[in-house]
Amino acid sequence: MKTLQDFNFKDKKAIIRVDFNVPLNDKFEVTDATRIEAAKSTIIKILEDGGSCVLMSHLGRPKGVQEEFSLRHIVKDIAKIIGCAVNFVDDCIGEKAEKAAAELKNGQILLLENLRFYAEEENGDVAFAKKLSKLGDIYVNDAFGTAHRAHASTTIIAQFFEGKKCFGNLLAREIESIDKVLNNSEKPVLAILGGAKVSSKITVIENILDKVDHLILGGGMSFTFIKAHGGKIGNSICEDDKMELALEILKQAKEKGVTVHIPVDVVVADKFSNDANTQICDINNIPDGWEGMDAGPKSLELFDAVVNQCKTILWNGPLGVFEMEKFAAGTIALGHSIDKATKNGAFSLVGGGDSVAAVKQFYLTEKVSYVSTGGGALLEYLQNKVLHNKTLVGLEIFHF
Repeated sequence: MKTLQDFNFKDKKAIIRVDFNVPLNDKFEVTDATRIEAAKSTIIKILEDGGSCVLMSHLGRPKGVQEEFSLRHIVKDIAKIIGCAVNFVDDCIGEKAEKAAAELKNGQILLLENLRFYAEEENGDVAFAKKLSKLGDIYVNDAFGTAHRAHASTTIIAQFFEGKKCFGNLLAREIESIDKVLNNSEKPVLAILGGAKVSSKITVIENILDKVDHLILGGGMSFTFIKAHGGKIGNSICEDDKMELALEILKQAKEKGVTVHIPVDVVVADKFSNDANTQICDINNIPDGWEGMDAGPKSLELFDAVVNQCKTILWNGPLGVFEMEKFAAGTIALGHSIDKATKNGAFSLVGGGDSVAAVKQFYLTEKVSYVSTGGGALLEYLQNKVLHNKTLVGLEIFHF
């Protein structure tokens, strides 16, 4: 794949697909600028080469033009993070956008209006992509968060930049980090999968069984496995229609030599609330009227030992309902275990919305090797799903 380092952007206008789909509060202030910060090194490299940047992104899910989804709201945040003024144009195609791009000088940044104000963006419209392509000399894709979608500004636009397209630093890092876990990993390899439902992780589990030595299954999904084995899970979340599948997954893991680790004890509550009464139970014997909310102390001890014997670690999904302070201890402890392993030389990748939210909430972002910015895209990659034309980000269109 070609990256930024393969190009000198002097006197060139880079049109960059970034992912600035950032959360805003009711005053239209950015509450988490992580995705803007993640694009900084790509933008700086181009400006320092002596080029200029035309930034295109989406924000939210607008139905046509809606002011609350305007990228105008984030201009000052981009300027503050990048360290220079940002011009804004209230369209992303057409005469107004073309004029703003033509007037852009070396060292300057132009932010286009929300791509999704046009339905053609999500429809992957070729004519729309061609209009976008008029705004730059070199196409840079740096939006891993939208890499699993065949949109005009990601897959389609690339065809208009033969020999003049590349990955940005963020996208290159994302792909290299995931590849390091799945294809070029140092053994033993551990995958930690949490979250509520087995059904959302089935394909992930099936795809990674050939690539891992250990698999920790935590969170709500663990109760489906426990019940399938005849355990009593009280009122804990369970997908009864997935119990046979759970047993099949365990069988496949055994055949492939993968050691599966499931919690042995859990923190249970008498209601789904932070002010619930709690107790610690054997996971196979949860009383009626109580539900599992977090991994218990014995489980965390066992998981710590597993984490610290592994050299490559993928973490996708929390161990408990970490959004409630009373049930966050398991996820925090797991984070500290991964921190310790990373300090001892392991490569750790955290990805998927909830686990990323957890590492941010508990100040663990700097304690792991890499935090992926693309939740849905990461899951698609892990599932080895067909992503428009068979590859992530239409990878084949970037092979030269």
